[in-house]
Amino acid sequence: MSGIFGAVSENDCAEIVFYGTDYHSHLGTEYGGMSVLGEDFLRKIHNIAQFQFKSKFYDEYKNMKGNKGIGVISAFDEQPIYLNSRFGPFCIVSNGLIENAAELSKTLLDKGISFTEVSKNSVNEVELIAKLINQGENLIDGIEKMYDHIQGSCSVLILNKDGIYAARDRSGYTPLAIGEREGAFAVTSETCAFVNNDFRIVKYLEPGEIVLLNETGMEQKVPGRKDNQICAFYWIYSGFPASNYEGINTEIVREKCGRALARKDKDIKVDLVAGVPDSGTAHAIGYAMESGKAYRRPLVKYTPGYGRSYVPPSQETRDLVAKMKLIPIKEIINGNRIVVCEDSIVRGTQLKNFTINKLWDAGAKEIHVRPACPPLMFPCKFNLSTRSIHELAARRAIRAIEGHDLEDVSEYIDSSSSKYKAMVEWISKDIEVTTLRYQNVEDMVEAIGLPKEKVCLYCWLGKCKIKDNTSKSCAAGCK
Repeated sequence: MSGIFGAVSENDCAEIVFYGTDYHSHLGTEYGGMSVLGEDFLRKIHNIAQFQFKSKFYDEYKNMKGNKGIGVISAFDEQPIYLNSRFGPFCIVSNGLIENAAELSKTLLDKGISFTEVSKNSVNEVELIAKLINQGENLIDGIEKMYDHIQGSCSVLILNKDGIYAARDRSGYTPLAIGEREGAFAVTSETCAFVNNDFRIVKYLEPGEIVLLNETGMEQKVPGRKDNQICAFYWIYSGFPASNYEGINTEIVREKCGRALARKDKDIKVDLVAGVPDSGTAHAIGYAMESGKAYRRPLVKYTPGYGRSYVPPSQETRDLVAKMKLIPIKEIINGNRIVVCEDSIVRGTQLKNFTINKLWDAGAKEIHVRPACPPLMFPCKFNLSTRSIHELAARRAIRAIEGHDLEDVSEYIDSSSSKYKAMVEWISKDIEVTTLRYQNVEDMVEAIGLPKEKVCLYCWLGKCKIKDNTSKSCAAGCK
């Protein structure tokens, strides 16, 4: 997952782009990049795996002069990519995942089109996107042709002499919003980037919509589609609490999720409610408000220097971050029965090894875990997150119960079935907690507040939108 930001101003825009991009640091840990266009393109990319974006770009952005620019915090690929295309030079940043990247890159290679950027021994997907766009008659035609060919998702910002072209992916999986302040326009993945930069939200781009931002304002180039499938995980986990998607605030949704969890918990007695920081915090606050139990912080995050343990691409790095960032407070934990609200259980190993075990070691009497979303059943097809079905805690449970992998897991998805209950019981024992109860799909969707058909639930249900706008059930992924 990545975050992208762009700004066009009557005056120099580098400071806006610098701070706007920095507000996406929760979405990626590998690379940061900026490109500003004045008399020419100025482009900088840095590895930020062991650094903060601010520390790497603070001095450099002051030397980047121009009135239009884009920035990115990337979880995987180095970007922005610069391309001197047949319809003029441009820089591009992207957020998404191209499922058929290998097939598309081979097609271009067979045509004699070469690639210069390599990312983790494969083609840099942002360069692939740029070269697919270059197959069009112009930028707009190229973006449309790119969308015709890719499988997955892709929202892009393209910087050239005209301004910034902002295109939201056709499924609407990844969000983009437009902001305005006196003398400037901006576009962002995360609306939290607008608040302290004095921008007000003027538009949420619709799926497939393409707009051009320049000194004169905003011009729609391609109208959007009403069909939407935005990722539910933005509200549950990945989004920043101060961000809005489709006009719906993340913190409020998480509080509603916590309230829904508490309403299902009338049969347990606990002493305090806690959230796994940071994304579990608001879920726990909602649980505490609904249940009337005290919200306390038995685990605190040492924020400086430690990011999100879900984002880094390597398991070793994820485990190190998970271990080091949470510090238990024994004086709050010892002897208490604790409800622990978490955004999700993906693999389960980090929760067990670096959260649950810390609570038991500090003397917890009972631990009741309440994830804010259902069991994850399918690897995400639309962004870089869990890539292997075998990693998922629910799939490990099914494998243990059945003795082999299942292609059809529909009975385990049904929260009223005996197999679902057996799966949850297996996970509960595996992570060594007193009780485990997941949020159900209906309560999660209700907390978000969008119609179910407008929310991507593929990770939980194995259904996604196909290009003909139909919905199909997938055992191993949609084609």
